[in-house]
Order: sequence, then structure tokens, then C-alpha cells
Amino acid sequence: MRKSTLYRLVFIISVSLSLAVSAQDVSVKVQYPPVVTTGQQFNITWTVNSGGGEFAAPSFSPFYKLMGPQTSYSSSTQIINGRMSQTTSYTYIYFLQAVSEGKYVIPPATFTLKNKTYSSDSLYIEVVGDGSQQKGASSSQASDQNVETGGKDIFVNLLLSRKEVYLGEPITATVKIYTRINIAGLNEIKFPQFNGFMRSDLNTPPLTSLNQENINGVIYGTGVVQQFLLYPQKTGEIVIDPVQLTVLIQQKSSQNDPFFGDFFATYQTIPRMIASQTQKIKVNPLPGNQPADYSGIVGKLDLKAVMNKDTVNVNDAINFRITISGTGNLKVATAPSMKLSPDIEVYDPKTTEDIRNGLNGTSGTKAFEYLLIPRHYGDFTIPSVTYSYFNTSSGRYEQLRTPEFRFYARKGSEQNTDITVYGGVSKEDVKYLGKDIRFIKSDPGDLSVTESHLVVNRFYYSLFALALFIFFLILFIRREHVRRNADLSKVRNRKAGKVASRRLHEASICLNNNQLDKFYEEILKALWGYLSDKLNIPVAEMTRTRIVTVLTEKGISESELSSLNEILDKCEYARFAPSSSGTEAATIYNGASGFIKSLENSIT
Repeated sequence: MRKSTLYRLVFIISVSLSLAVSAQDVSVKVQYPPVVTTGQQFNITWTVNSGGGEFAAPSFSPFYKLMGPQTSYSSSTQIINGRMSQTTSYTYIYFLQAVSEGKYVIPPATFTLKNKTYSSDSLYIEVVGDGSQQKGASSSQASDQNVETGGKDIFVNLLLSRKEVYLGEPITATVKIYTRINIAGLNEIKFPQFNGFMRSDLNTPPLTSLNQENINGVIYGTGVVQQFLLYPQKTGEIVIDPVQLTVLIQQKSSQNDPFFGDFFATYQTIPRMIASQTQKIKVNPLPGNQPADYSGIVGKLDLKAVMNKDTVNVNDAINFRITISGTGNLKVATAPSMKLSPDIEVYDPKTTEDIRNGLNGTSGTKAFEYLLIPRHYGDFTIPSVTYSYFNTSSGRYEQLRTPEFRFYARKGSEQNTDITVYGGVSKEDVKYLGKDIRFIKSDPGDLSVTESHLVVNRFYYSLFALALFIFFLILFIRREHVRRNADLSKVRNRKAGKVASRRLHEASICLNNNQLDKFYEEILKALWGYLSDKLNIPVAEMTRTRIVTVLTEKGISESELSSLNEILDKCEYARFAPSSSGTEAATIYNGASGFIKSLENSIT
């Protein structure tokens, strides 16, 4: 029975694993440097998330293949909420060397599994000469075509998606670092204030590695430090101050060894401050006359409206929801204006938003939910709501419009309409609403004039003097209490006897319960704690020699000191060699109590 159960369990697990593998989508991913220099050695890595197939690498011409493939395998299995999943990864690494300059395309690699072929992306690699000979070459990155290196080995740039925009049109700002030397990290980052803009920080991954890029024919390691979304709030030319970075640079602190080169060289980290150039942006005003219902949004919008019901009772609520979606600065979108009948009571809308910031601007939805309550019965109309924005694509204002909505409010039951006013065509009598009004009492009541005043009574002044005396007495007692408790050593000295009495009481309870080990422990605590508090000696510095010396200086007799040493010896011996009787324990208790009382009377 056990073997059959085991076989069944193994079969279920194997079937589950095979289903997990078969259900997994096969993908072929590739990693490679987009820019290399002539003679540089680099590697290309393909990763396949499935096994059992056949991998075929493309032709690497005109690159020279040095070695490969180097293959590796990894697998992991997870069981989450009873569901099993398996992840498999096969890696193929080829090592190449760039031979001649130019821009080359390497075809995709293929992976064949069960007569089905999967392909990776094509590889686009640019080969350039060294920087001293190729400074006139063009950049391979469209966003960095206008970057001026100035022959620097490290610099930072503030890249803007556009430098001429309309008022309220978004701009993507990217802080990017370029380096040809080794850096250990960024120590301090100082971003500009972006005066004249409304700024939103974009989610930027932390800078952990650099990518190779060809900047004006020179290979730089580049990385994005931070990205922002800027919305100009005023027209004219706006100046953006430079970005300042403090970079930690690795420099050699010793000369290379003539035999081992820089293998044993040491490095030191040196901070260097770099700054970007000042940027200028031209902000154009919006053309033409703004519509009366202009929302202040520049972008592309869509407007929708929905009503949850078309028939309600009088005094019942209707939810009317207006949703604005699209791209633009939706955070500044205001609630649309509604022109409703005075017989409809409307509350301030509840605003909900789902807005996301991206490289292309802000997108998402913003909804305004109105609560409408009809106070009369009959047919009602919600007029069409208009909403205008500026479309940057067409360069003009566009107006959005919702359809017209209608609903009917019917008469409610009599039990629910005691305070309702009905009107309209029915011409019903107006109901009286003043049942809870109470008029101001005009009768003055019984008023009399008193013949004596409290301030002319002697008892008043006597009571005042007594209260003043009690106040000063309490103030004096309080200050004396604070003064007495300010010296902690004296406080411990005064309370030493009380603390020792409590510990002796605990020892007597242990003695009555025949718990001799705990009894001797409590006696020792009482004696050592009392002597520490009374003689103002820290516990860490408590020794018999010091205690005897201090007690002798305070005039304690030799007999009392001998009694103390005898009690301490018996307690310590009884803890490690328990053979004493209850009678001896009682004698020790009386001796410790007598010593503490004697010392309490002798030392103040």
C-alpha cells in the first residue's frame, strides 16, 4: 500500500513538472554591446528558457570568433498556494573580436523544439576606431547626437526631449553621465530647482552598471541618473540651472610593477565635482482666445459620462459620474461645470484618479462622481457637459461634450415624506414645517435684588488668605522634595533600609516554604544591595575588602564585621554545598536582619 502511494505521488509530480514545462512560453533573449572599438574583444550571450531543443548560432561575419559556445544550465522550482512552477535557463556565450569599422547586423539565433523554431532579435553592432582618430564620426544614439564632449574623460548632461513647447506641454528631462574612466559611485547629486516648471520625478532604476555608447566617435560608458517630467507654468524663455554631481573616481596610488604590471597596483577613491551646461527652453503661449470651459490641460483627452439609474423616488440619490482620460497634466484637471435645475440638489464631487507618469508625459484617468438628489417629483434633464483642452497635435482648442441625460423622480410613500415639499403641476398644499420651532420666552420670571455682596464679607478675605498660605506651603514642600531627590546617592542611602526589608521579607517566605537555595540567594541580595546603597559603592566595585575598609572608617566594631563575614560565608557555602538545616537558616536570617538594623542606626 505504501509503495503504490509512493509511485502515485511520483507520477503526479512528474506530470505536474512536464505540464509546467510544456505550458511555459519559449523565448530566446540576447545580450551584447551595441558599440565596440576595432580590436576589442567582447561576448554575446543568448539565453533560452527551455531545454530539449537544438540551438543554432548565426554567422558572425565580419567579426572574428575567438571561442564558444560556453554553455551553462540553471533550474528552479517553486510551489506557491499549491501550484508548482519550474523555471529553466540555458545560456550560450560566444567570444568575438571586432576587426573592421562600420555598422553591422548579425542575424538572429534560432532554437528548434518539437519542429517549431523560435528566434531571437537581430544584433546591431557598430565598430569604431579609437577616439583620437574618429572624433568626427557621428553618434549612434539619437538622443545624444548634440552632446559636446569637449575632450573630457567624464561629464554629465541634462537631455531635454524638446526645447520649444506650448504652455503646459510636458518635457522629459534626463540626467545622464558619460565616463571613460573607472568610477566607484556617486557621492552627492544636486538637481536644479526647475523654477517655472511643475516637476514630477519619473521612476528611474538605480544606476548599477554603465552601457557603452559611441559619442562623436568616442566610446563612453553611460548611465541614466534620474529622469523628470516638466510642465512649464509660464511663457517666455526659461533657464534651467546646471546639474551638479560629485563622482568618486578610482585612481592608481602606486606605480606599476615592472614584472607583474598593474596586477598588484593599489587604487584610491578621489571625489570630483562635475556639472552640466545651462539649458534654455522657449515656452510659447497658447494661441487664440481660450474657451470659457477651458480645463488648463494640454494634450489629448476623452470625456465620458454615465448615470447609475433613470428612475428614483423623491429625496433619493443618483450617482452621475464624469470620467476624463488621455494624456496631459491630468493632476490639474478641474471638475466640469454643471448647470442643473434648482429642484436638484448637488453635492461637491468625489474625485478619484489613476494617473501614471512616463517618458511621453502623464496619462491615465480622473473621475468626478456627483451625488444628485431631486427634491420634487417629475421629469428632469441633466444638460450636456462641455470640457475644453488644447490639442498639441492640431495646435488648437478642442471641446468635448457629453450626451444629455434624463431621469424621472416619482412620489415617495407618505411615511417618508413628512418634511418634503411637493410642487410642480400637482399644485398640492404646502406642508407645515414649523412644528419644531420654539418661540423666545418673553416672561421675565421672578427676579430679586440681593442685599449683601460676597466681596464685603470678612469670611471671603479669610478664605482667600488661607488659600494663599496653602499654595505657598505646597510650593515649599514640592521644592524641598525636588531638592532631596536631586542627589541620587542620598536617595539610595535613605531607601536602603526599606529595600533590604522587602528582600528579607522575600527570604522569610522562601524559608517558610523550605526553599533554602532561594532563601540564601535572597539573603545575599539583601546584604549586598543594602551595603551598595548605604555605602554608595557601585555593584561592579563591591568586594569584601572594600566593604570592610569603608565600614571600619565609619566606626563599625570588629564584632559586627565578623558577624557580617560569617553570614556571607555561610550563605555562599550553603548555595554551593546545600546541607544546612532550617534552624541554621533561621539563625542566618536573624543575624542578617540584626546586622542591617544595627548598621541603619549607626550610619546616617
